[in-house]
Amino acid sequence: MATTCLVVMGVSGSGKTTVAHELARRLGWPFAEGDELHTEANIAKMSAGVPLTDADREPWLRRVRDWISAEDAAGRSTVVTCSALKRSYRDLLREAGARVRFVHLDGTRELIAARLAHRSGHFMPPALLDSQFAALEPLGEDEDGIAVDVSDTPEDIATEVIAAFDL
Repeated sequence: MATTCLVVMGVSGSGKTTVAHELARRLGWPFAEGDELHTEANIAKMSAGVPLTDADREPWLRRVRDWISAEDAAGRSTVVTCSALKRSYRDLLREAGARVRFVHLDGTRELIAARLAHRSGHFMPPALLDSQFAALEPLGEDEDGIAVDVSDTPEDIATEVIAAFDL
C-alpha cells in the first residue's frame, strides 16, 4: 500500500504546526515538526535574524525528506510541517518514498505579521517574514497540492484538506 505524506507548508506564522497537529490527530498519522530537523547552525542563524540561504536549507530539507522516506518504508502515512517556500525545495521533498502532497497555508502579510507579533517561544523572529514572502513560490498547477486560506479555523482548514484529498 502506498503511503501519503501531507507537507503543511507556508511562511512562518501561517499556522503550520496547529493545522498539521489537527490533520495528524484526525487521520491518526504520525506527525513531525520540520523545524525540529533544522541544524543548530540554522537555528542560530535564524535566531540572530539572518535569513537562511538555499545552501543552508538543503541539509534540512534532506532530513525532512529522509524522515518521510523512513516512515514510508515502515508503511506509515504522515504529516510534517515544512515551509517548502520554493519549487526546488518541494522537488527535493518529492524525492521521498511516499506520495508527497502539499497543503499551502496562504494568507496576507498583514494577517500573518499580526499572528507573529503574538507568538512567543519560537526561534523565527517576525523580522524575517518579509524574506519568506519574497522567497515564496506558490504551488504550480502541476504540483500535487492545494492552497487554503489561513483566515479559517484550523478545524475548518483540516476539514477542507481531508475533503480535497479524499482522505
